[in-house]
Amino acid sequence: VMRDASDSCIIICNMENIDPMGIHTGESIVVTPSQVIPDVAHQAMRNSALEIIRELGVQGGCNIQFAWRDNGTEEGQYRIVEVNPRVSRSSALASKATGYPIARVTAKVALGKCLHEIKNEITGETSAAFEPAIDYIVTKIPRWPKNKFPEVEFELTTAMKSTGETMAIGRTFEESLMKAMRSSEYKPAVDWDTVEDEELIKEYLEKATPDRLYAMLEALYRGYSIDKVSEVTGIHKWYVERYARISSSAKLEMENSIVETATMGFTNHEIQAIATGEYSDVQSSWLPVESEWNKVQGKKWDIDSIEKVVPGRTYKQVDTCAGEFKATTPYYYSSRKPEWFSGPYEGDAAAGELRVNQEAESIVVVGGGPIRIGQGVEFDYCAVHAIQSLREEGIETHVVNNNPETVSTDYDTSDGLFFEPITAEEVADVIEATGSRGVMLQFGGQTSVNIARPLQREIERREIDCKIMGTSVDSIDLAEDRDRFNNLMGSLEILQPVGGKATDEEGALSLANTIGYPVLMRPSYVLGGRAMQIVENDTELKKYLKEAVRVSPDNAVLIDQFLSNAIELDVDAVSDGTEILIGGIMEHVESAGVHSGDSACMIPPVNLDKGTLRRVREITEKIAQALKIVGLLNIQLAIKNEEIYVLEANPRASRTVPFVSKATGVPIAKVAAKVMSGKTLKEVGVKEQIPVQVSVKEVVLPFSRLPGVDPCLGPEMKSTGEIMSTSDSFGKSYAKAQVAIGKPIPISGNAIVDLDSAEFPDPESDRGKKLIESLEEFFQIRYFEDEKSMRDAIANEEIDIIISRDRRILEIAVEEVITYFSTCSSAEAAIEAIKSEGESNCVEAVGDRKKVQGQWGLD
Repeated sequence: VMRDASDSCIIICNMENIDPMGIHTGESIVVTPSQVIPDVAHQAMRNSALEIIRELGVQGGCNIQFAWRDNGTEEGQYRIVEVNPRVSRSSALASKATGYPIARVTAKVALGKCLHEIKNEITGETSAAFEPAIDYIVTKIPRWPKNKFPEVEFELTTAMKSTGETMAIGRTFEESLMKAMRSSEYKPAVDWDTVEDEELIKEYLEKATPDRLYAMLEALYRGYSIDKVSEVTGIHKWYVERYARISSSAKLEMENSIVETATMGFTNHEIQAIATGEYSDVQSSWLPVESEWNKVQGKKWDIDSIEKVVPGRTYKQVDTCAGEFKATTPYYYSSRKPEWFSGPYEGDAAAGELRVNQEAESIVVVGGGPIRIGQGVEFDYCAVHAIQSLREEGIETHVVNNNPETVSTDYDTSDGLFFEPITAEEVADVIEATGSRGVMLQFGGQTSVNIARPLQREIERREIDCKIMGTSVDSIDLAEDRDRFNNLMGSLEILQPVGGKATDEEGALSLANTIGYPVLMRPSYVLGGRAMQIVENDTELKKYLKEAVRVSPDNAVLIDQFLSNAIELDVDAVSDGTEILIGGIMEHVESAGVHSGDSACMIPPVNLDKGTLRRVREITEKIAQALKIVGLLNIQLAIKNEEIYVLEANPRASRTVPFVSKATGVPIAKVAAKVMSGKTLKEVGVKEQIPVQVSVKEVVLPFSRLPGVDPCLGPEMKSTGEIMSTSDSFGKSYAKAQVAIGKPIPISGNAIVDLDSAEFPDPESDRGKKLIESLEEFFQIRYFEDEKSMRDAIANEEIDIIISRDRRILEIAVEEVITYFSTCSSAEAAIEAIKSEGESNCVEAVGDRKKVQGQWGLD
């Protein structure tokens, strides 16, 4: 709802949760406009909302949540759940769903403007007092970190656990839902073939979990009735009927009827998968279990023949007014033509309502999709900087993304916004419709990089005059293929941790003992630190193989030498194919073994000498040249016993690009975009800069929202966000960082110090003694005979800080909001922070902080 000082009020949109009351709205699948609430009830709640915002005197945006129940009357029964007299989390979704910029209008209202005085930038004719009207359906699906926390019960309740969301637009609910499913990049870790009916009902339908949507489609595919599924899940029958239409359309394809499958929302590649079992794209919405594939009778459907038969896609415009006025803002979504059309659409037919100049030089920038652990808003920062950089060069940019929480999906960020799933097929559609000469995949994290090879195939199949800009697809594969990359490092005489693959328990035990414990284990078929674990002996290895992964000839397990107590580094750089610019070298606070995304890090490094930094630069230059990098490169290294080991190289934007750019003042994503568009680093004219002050990046951890999770940091990434702080010393920057994440370090009081874990030094060792003595300078160390005594002391607020890796102790610390550190390195950093008490906070604008021009590792 929006209101101004003259008491003008409008309803921006109403959004309906598919999941029943009792599930947090941030956890529910959301649809707008509402589909099941009758108009009489809608009007009653609309009138109530207007009365509420007027009575409260709210000026600007206001979010009001209702609960509605069908009690047999025409109006039904409703209650007000809560009122948020501010822009809310759902404001971004409502803004992107309608095209009405809620935050922008709220800001102007706060400055005293009336709604009728604020221009609607999308139509250019109407004002902000004009209520949005939409002629499409929007679906939001949350993104949960279920794969990162297997020990956590992900039953959806009133507590929010999701880390992000994706949004899709379609002409029908089914089309919108399936686009949202593809966009979410989520697949249940379930083999439905092995799930019996009783388990399907009890564990997947009755329980509200991230898997329930897929379980409903599976149940309906098996022949469950709509009434049964609606009754078990509590989800309105209207929605279950639409789910049933999706599953039945897949069955129809088995009978050689692919047109309905297409109009229901399946992509051409998904249709090919159902027909033949061949799937050459990356993200699917929902596909029947594999045992049902290859049952299509008659013609064998290849992608070309499918494309000729099914209706093609065309583009529609988001205009805030359901076509009443002509829109001028380039904000689009794709939709299939009706079933009586067939064949792909080309030229004006493919463009539909698209308004682009195909003769202008343009580039498609692919975003990062929904925010999730390992791939957050950092990548949207990179995408937006790339867009700004290209527009500075006079190059038009078109964005493909599906995350309503991002700046890249603001309609005025680029020359064309396409709210689409990030698949090879749908990105190729955008390229073809806009006539873009290039597409950039480096800025969307692993999501966009994953489509590189299938997109290349799709571009070649369609004979589109477009190239993937920057580092080549083969070089991306070279960096990501373990064997090829290991061979490359060997040829360059660059050290790597010793490692290999195993396909069974016997081979894994033999390899681990040959390397020597401890070893780092992870499955070869996942990315982003999932299911990684440090294993200390044969018993732990067997347990890992039994509980964490399914090792087989098709799914090997990777086993690497673990470099205990090594210093880990990150390097972000840009190359034009010949020259290299190093954006920054970061030293991690945590030693190797803690995921780089979970470790605090500092720039510039404070514990490395010039000789080491020079060798780091030499290694970075060697790898950039060998991989023929054009654009961004991130390298992770570890230093142990003065030897430098390369852990991995990523030929794309990294999580640390925004941190490096803000700490050094060098906008490396912008530089990379210019280089990828054809300029040399010399032509760009940007020089390396080294900051005088020390900046610290610290992570935000979600443990308080996830009961049952292990709070110890390790090789599996768990953080959901980060902050940055800057000061004259590392200690002060670290202290400021802990305050920023809500974990201030006390400077005195009582401490629990438990060094029993192998990660901590022996209390009798020099390092152990120094740690304890340093803590005793500021704290009284308390010891307890049993856990109950310790719990009582914490509950009575007698403990101020905890140093431990004992899971039970740390869970209490999380519950009671006690500052804790679970590694020796972070505890030592905390002591430096305490010693910095009294130093200046160095409050200063980021752009005003002093940097010096100089080359990393050379000056």
